[in-house]
Amino acid sequence: MPGPIQSIERAAAILRLLARGSGRLGVGEIAESLELAKGTAHGILRTLQGVGFVEQDHDTGKYQLGAALLHLGTSYLDVNELRSRAINWADALAARSGEAVRIGAPLEGRVLVVHHVFRPDDSLQTLDVGTLLPLHATALGKILLAYDADLLSSLRRTEPETYTRRTLVSPVLLKRALAKVREAGWACENGEMVPGEAGIAAPIRGHGGIVVGAIGVTGPAERLCDSGGEPDPRLLNQVRDAARAVSRDLGASR
Repeated sequence: MPGPIQSIERAAAILRLLARGSGRLGVGEIAESLELAKGTAHGILRTLQGVGFVEQDHDTGKYQLGAALLHLGTSYLDVNELRSRAINWADALAARSGEAVRIGAPLEGRVLVVHHVFRPDDSLQTLDVGTLLPLHATALGKILLAYDADLLSSLRRTEPETYTRRTLVSPVLLKRALAKVREAGWACENGEMVPGEAGIAAPIRGHGGIVVGAIGVTGPAERLCDSGGEPDPRLLNQVRDAARAVSRDLGASR
């Protein structure tokens, strides 16, 4: 049997070192910690940077874990990275739209709300951070389902819960809805989880175009949708613009 590949072992060691650190590390620090030649460490770091597994700070030249690891789970990079990259854009979206904004990521077959910006008015609101939402009955969840075959397969092995008469639980109808999401590049919910409540969401992408989360607005259906149930074009454009901005920050191509 062939032996271990040294370059892969060294790359894994660098990722583990960065995962344990609380900040960024320079090439020299990494090389010294792992007893590598500085040129060897630099070559591995450049390769890891090329695939999005590490990122280099432009000001200091130091390295940290990259956003592309988001889709590999939380072993090396948790959802706080997604939140930290998106927080400013979420605040701006709430201010522009006048609606509440949520950012979601997949967790255990549901949508984990990793950030929530209140609607910018004086109404009583409840913080949703940490809440787990259903995939099939929310705009955020539909985005994640549309672009993640594993999530969709896990949902098919269960019986999706019916929340309202509008909830999509039929496999055929849900399949059609998700195909439309992929075609349009956005998702909408209208009274599917909570009667009278609507949501509009768009995908957040990381390196390689992989969908790592979703961002969207939520509020009363009469404010987010027209009389035919279609999302307000102004709000839809604002959500899509915010999603593209976050995706750029995560290293997605235009």
